[in-house]
Amino acid sequence: MKAVWVSDFAPFEQIKVSEVATPIAGEGEVVIDVMAAEANYPDILVIEGKYQIKPALPFSPGKCASGIVSAIGPGVKDLKLGQHVVAQTEYGAYAEKLRVRAESCFAMPDGMPFDKAAALGLVYQTAWFALRDRTDFKPGESVLVLGASGGIGVASVQLAKALGARLVIAGVIGESNGAIARQAGADHVIDLGQLDLRDTLREQVGEITGGQGVDIVIDPVGGEANAASLRALAWCGRMVIIGFASGTIPTIKANYLLVKNIAVSGLQWSDYRDRRPSRVTEAQNELFSLFMAGKIDPIISRLLPLEAFADGLALLRDGKAQGKIILKVG
Repeated sequence: MKAVWVSDFAPFEQIKVSEVATPIAGEGEVVIDVMAAEANYPDILVIEGKYQIKPALPFSPGKCASGIVSAIGPGVKDLKLGQHVVAQTEYGAYAEKLRVRAESCFAMPDGMPFDKAAALGLVYQTAWFALRDRTDFKPGESVLVLGASGGIGVASVQLAKALGARLVIAGVIGESNGAIARQAGADHVIDLGQLDLRDTLREQVGEITGGQGVDIVIDPVGGEANAASLRALAWCGRMVIIGFASGTIPTIKANYLLVKNIAVSGLQWSDYRDRRPSRVTEAQNELFSLFMAGKIDPIISRLLPLEAFADGLALLRDGKAQGKIILKVG
């Protein structure tokens, strides 16, 4: 089979698609014929050996794929050959075939396209846990999403609206990114590229919210925007930190937390996959339901062949990805 194959940790531009052995399903595992795979920023870190979890060499990157069950290992009871599934995995999705634990596969609703199913993977799961678990979101609350034109950003905007947010504010840089955020359903857009963001972001949020600030901040960006949005939180506001796309890990000033009873938490989704798989299943079922009801719909800006995976990762690295980048495999 063909796969993006990492023999040594290296810049992703140096990695090639190779012919490798076809995986065999073991106890409690299945093999799926991959139709589409989700490209994500963490894939870059995994390939370069900079991620918190380092796969044993050699390996194929990729954390989510949609496809068709083509082989079933001993002990698997809930899946069948030919079934259309989404598979969540630590790595391995950038390949024509993926071996994965059966409990990490989720049956797709009838009629769901493979590219949309793959796009509902890591970023929508992350946004769901950010809102449902880490911030305890309640209908009627206001949400500020940083990096709102990227994968996690679009997912967070759409989910917040679908779950009943009163107001969703998108933080982006540039007019084209603002257009993507509005397409996702944002009520207002704030330019994170302004000078003196520390004050201007709070001022803009104050104007939009009548001086109250926002209840929730979703932050996959870090850097200067993190500190600025912390000051824009309402009393008893909550922030969840998901990543550092800006390249700068922020330092939280605890006096802000004290003065306004603010809570700041972090989120690494893969821990939920490994520690609370039943909760991940609950999340995926709700995501499927919301998609089929037309309440969320991934924005796919690039649909690339497997051989062009590096082009997609370059867009993610350079902050030029809008919505989702999907690799079309099967």
